[in-house]
Amino acid sequence: MRVSGSALVLGDDINADLLYPARYMGITQPERQAAHALSGLGPEWPARLAGHAVLVAGENLGGGSAREEAVTALLGAGVRLVVARGFSRLFFRNCINNGLPALACAGLPALDSGTPVTADLAEGWIEAGGARLAVPALPPELLGIIQGGGLLARLRA
Repeated sequence: MRVSGSALVLGDDINADLLYPARYMGITQPERQAAHALSGLGPEWPARLAGHAVLVAGENLGGGSAREEAVTALLGAGVRLVVARGFSRLFFRNCINNGLPALACAGLPALDSGTPVTADLAEGWIEAGGARLAVPALPPELLGIIQGGGLLARLRA
């Protein structure tokens, strides 16, 4: 399974409250949550996310909270892949459970926003900035959850 798109690049230690602030927790529809995705970084960030299908970050992406809205807001905004040097374990699993592919790449080079990124989740590689990097392939069980639209959708089917 391959995913491609333009990257929006974030730094290290972007916690769940920065991805989706608690003051918007009453909004439950991902398409409405999208208007507030990344707004913890500043009011201009939701607009910066528009048109980028890949979110790229440094270490410790998504830490600090188990809120699934940090993921569903990204999905509502059109993000189709998250790549980071390192993830909070809960955030990584929330990505998978909601059908958003997430790949850890410890050797991810510095990229600029707008860089095209392609990843093959089953084969275990990412192409970005003119380089192809090996990453752990997602196991078939996790790929099945993603391809099924998330854990709940897969269980319903």
